[in-house]
Amino acid sequence: MDTSTGTKKKTEPGRRTDLEWSLRAAEPADVEAIAELRAVVMRPDLERLGRYDAHRVRQRLRDGFRPEHTSVVLAAGTFAGSVALRPSGDGHWLEHFYLTPAVQGRGLGSAVLRTLLSGTDATGTAVRLNVLRGSPARRLYERNGFTVESQDPVDVFMLRPPGAGVAAV
Repeated sequence: MDTSTGTKKKTEPGRRTDLEWSLRAAEPADVEAIAELRAVVMRPDLERLGRYDAHRVRQRLRDGFRPEHTSVVLAAGTFAGSVALRPSGDGHWLEHFYLTPAVQGRGLGSAVLRTLLSGTDATGTAVRLNVLRGSPARRLYERNGFTVESQDPVDVFMLRPPGAGVAAV
C-alpha cells in the first residue's frame, strides 16, 4: 500500500479482493452520500431489531460525522463506502464502516479493515467498535481479532487489542 495516498492493489495477503480500491480523506460535502449509504445498508438489521426510522438513521450519521477522522472508500475510482477511526482516550473507535451492496462480499471490507488495523498495531493502540446484534458484519470483526466486551439488547461492543492478529480466512 502507498501509505501517503491509501492506494491499494489486489495484493493484500489472506483473502483477496478483485477490486482496485483506495481511501481518500472525507470532506464535509461527503456527509449526505455517507448518510444515505448508512440508511441503505443498516435498514435490514434495524428493521429486524424494530428500530428503523428513515430520518433518525440518517440524522445520527450527520450528528456524529467528523470528516477529519473519516475516509471515503473508492472502488475503481467510484464512491464505495466510508470508514472512520476516531481517537479516544485509550485507543480508537472504528465507526461508520459502510460499503455499498455492489461491493459487499468481495473482500473489500477485509482489505480496508486490515489496512486500518495495521496502522493501529504499529502505534500500539486498541480499537473498539459496536455492531448491531445479529449483523453479518460481526463475523468480519471476529476474523480480524475483535472480541466481545459487552452487549445490550441492540448492540454488541467489541475490542481488538493492538497486535491481536488476523485469524485464518
